[in-house]
Amino acid sequence: MSLSAKGASLVRKTSNAAVHAGSWQWTRTAATRRNLLDAARDVFCEHGFTDASVSDVVARSGSSVGSLYHHFGGKTELFLALWDDYQNEHERLVAAAVAKARKSGENDPLALFNVGSRSYFDYTWKHRDLERVFIEGDTPPGFEVLRRERGREWVRQNSVLLGASDDTLGKLTVAVITDIVTLAGNEVALSSSKREADDVVEAAAVLVGRLVR
Repeated sequence: MSLSAKGASLVRKTSNAAVHAGSWQWTRTAATRRNLLDAARDVFCEHGFTDASVSDVVARSGSSVGSLYHHFGGKTELFLALWDDYQNEHERLVAAAVAKARKSGENDPLALFNVGSRSYFDYTWKHRDLERVFIEGDTPPGFEVLRRERGREWVRQNSVLLGASDDTLGKLTVAVITDIVTLAGNEVALSSSKREADDVVEAAAVLVGRLVR
């Protein structure tokens, strides 16, 4: 093998090693972040935001205080990251449910909206303990502003899904429909049984149907 070939081989090996090391580091970082979020979920559900402590989260995650502050900056940022993670998963599941319905041949906007809503309600019921943390008022400063911003984005997405008109009536109708689903989601989380939650879901579907038809 020539010197140039040996050099090229060495470069490739070094490059591959760097890629593997970078991939391992990213995986480790992602796992640490996930462990901290999972631990925060348990601690916030048990104690609320005010009474939860960073030390409780760290102890439950098996991580360190330094890691928590490195990834999130503090308790408030951790709470907001947990909420963002929860909302993103909500949106992912809703989008997947709607896409599946479309693929099966469903084209009616209201039917697609109801499919997405039911996915939203199912996830809310499954994680009702966490949903209660977000709706019962023990939250950090600035949280409500973020909730309103996310709410406006939901209105925009629902407007597209329902094919609503861009006039004042169309915009207001979609805003009301989005509020119905949001408030119904709160009631689902607060329901004492699955049957009670299912009644809320059915009532919400009736109300939305009256507004859209």
